[in-house]
Amino acid sequence: MAKFELSVHNAEVRQKVAVGESHEQLSDDWADIHYIEIEADSEERARAIIEVMHPSSRGFVIGEILEIGGGL
Repeated sequence: MAKFELSVHNAEVRQKVAVGESHEQLSDDWADIHYIEIEADSEERARAIIEVMHPSSRGFVIGEILEIGGGL
């Protein structure tokens, strides 16, 4: 299995923070990029896993996906 690093932020939080407000459910730090490591068989599977964890329907945006290592 490969290891991937995905960048994720939340567009709704970014919009709120830009006008000096806070999101009702998420902390302001979601306006910034978070780097999350996922082990998956492929880049597509890594994207699917992160989509479940941080769904686009709630404003999350997946940015760059980098393969950072492989398993044995």
